[in-house]
Amino acid sequence: MRIISVKIQNGENVKRTLFVLAALLAIVSLVAGCGTSENTELILFTTTSTDNSGLLSVLVPMFEKQTGYNVKTIAVGTGAALAMGERGEADVLLVHAPDSEVAFMAAGHGIERKLVMHNDFIIVGPTSDPAGTKGMTSAMDTLQKIADSEVIFISRGDDSGTNKLELKLWDALGYDPSGQSWYQETVQGMGATLTITSEKEAYTMTDRATYLATQENLDLDILVEGDPLFLNIYHVMQVNPDKTDMINAKAAEAFVDFIISDEAQETIRTFGVEEFGEPLFFPDANKTEADLGSI
Repeated sequence: MRIISVKIQNGENVKRTLFVLAALLAIVSLVAGCGTSENTELILFTTTSTDNSGLLSVLVPMFEKQTGYNVKTIAVGTGAALAMGERGEADVLLVHAPDSEVAFMAAGHGIERKLVMHNDFIIVGPTSDPAGTKGMTSAMDTLQKIADSEVIFISRGDDSGTNKLELKLWDALGYDPSGQSWYQETVQGMGATLTITSEKEAYTMTDRATYLATQENLDLDILVEGDPLFLNIYHVMQVNPDKTDMINAKAAEAFVDFIISDEAQETIRTFGVEEFGEPLFFPDANKTEADLGSI
């Protein structure tokens, strides 16, 4: 801290000096206040499924009311969310691509990763079901049948968690559908992709929550479900605050604690039951992926 010395020569200078000192003290006080004021904004990057389903519209206001933080929610594909985290442009992530999440943590981009909830993926398509997939329970057999039938399949093509699993399944089949006329990509979120699929009387893979939340505006049926490969697991991850001074580590930690709290988990457990007759997500705090199975 610099010491300011003022030489007083007469009464007029005393008044002037006191005025200058008062101004300097006011400036010092303002600067000190700015340096200690708490950052109340939390930047949350999450998947389109948690947004499209309406779950965050319930959880975020709860968190804001309890903590006083203001949440800026940005819904993108998981790949884009992870990329934002790597660049230090997010405080916390809520995503659903376990393999990519593990790599994210191993690279030091995150300091905390907690299991939050799960639901499942399904394959939906037109009631006419030209590929004859209705009632099938194998994800890979279904994709193979769609490829053999060359009916239109709509892929998100956006490096989301949904897209990552879809590509993983094609790869397991030893088949690359890219470039085929019947295989089309939207490069959009799940809600928009479902709308396009419905308009084209096509097939797509979707998380159950987004489908149920938007089904009244779609002409699509659930055709394939129940494969263990369809398990859809969500984790919350706190971005490493060492990346930049702009990361709000305190707010991110508070959000992690909140979303695995008993109150938030109970909200997740009951979300969708009244409207759809079934929960859209299943709470999993304090569990491990081994408790749920593996993708």
